[in-house]
Amino acid sequence: MSLDVSPALLEKAERGEVDEAEFVDCVRTSLPYAWEMISSLVAQLKVDGGNFADNQTPPPDEQARGQLLRALASDAIRGALQRHFGVRLAFQNCHRVAVFPLDTSVDDTLARFTSVRSQLLNQSPEFRDC
Repeated sequence: MSLDVSPALLEKAERGEVDEAEFVDCVRTSLPYAWEMISSLVAQLKVDGGNFADNQTPPPDEQARGQLLRALASDAIRGALQRHFGVRLAFQNCHRVAVFPLDTSVDDTLARFTSVRSQLLNQSPEFRDC
């Protein structure tokens, strides 16, 4: 299961009444490693400025890796996180998460980060089975 959905939130979803803030809180509590990773990158971007902030350290275990994959592979989760934090998220391999400001001045940097070339250059044998 991807998220730990409370019975109350599930009932709201069944009725069609889902508040995005409640969904974001569900993501926060269900995927704490992914939440902390993205939160810390957003804070780093705000402090350091620049075009983006990224993580290049592999997760400590498969559970943490799975959280990143679930958070960034789900359009709903990824979109909610982007809106909540006011950033654009990018992802390479099984752990390289990056946050980009919404400012269009970094569009070229984001395009380079998410390019086929960058994906190929960010490969190594230890990531083969991640």
